[in-house]
Amino acid sequence: MRKMSDGVEAALHSALVLTAVPDGKVLTGRSLATLHGVSESYLLKHLRALAAAGVIEAVPGPRGGYRLAREPGQITLLDIVEAIDGTEPAFHCREIRRRGPGKARDPCVYTSDCFIKTRMLAAEQAWRAALRAQSLADLVADGERLIDPGNKAAVAGFIADEQR
Repeated sequence: MRKMSDGVEAALHSALVLTAVPDGKVLTGRSLATLHGVSESYLLKHLRALAAAGVIEAVPGPRGGYRLAREPGQITLLDIVEAIDGTEPAFHCREIRRRGPGKARDPCVYTSDCFIKTRMLAAEQAWRAALRAQSLADLVADGERLIDPGNKAAVAGFIADEQR
């Protein structure tokens, strides 16, 4: 549909990791950045966006960090994508049909929306509906099935060591 920013991937992975943090505990931005092999400043920008959108909570203070703001089943993939990339449509109709040699002299000729615009916006609505229908809980279930036991154990150990 459209190219999503790299921040969406980082945000999805970070939110998924935060599902494994026990109640009352947090992970720091530094820990999440280390786990994912990205710079802390890069990830913090995206964590702030997730917090502003109400997907995660930022706990201040020396023992602070990040945790989910809601249950994983209440956080859609669309919530995360829109927190990072915004809610603006990917397609912007510039009404180029009204330019060039075939342009109508009378603006009243264009009484309906551009049919290309209509189809493109419908496709985007379908894309957004598909993301809205999937939650962070679905990613947790995928991870349970698809992540090998050694990697699961390594991440669980990392979380246990790094949680505050």
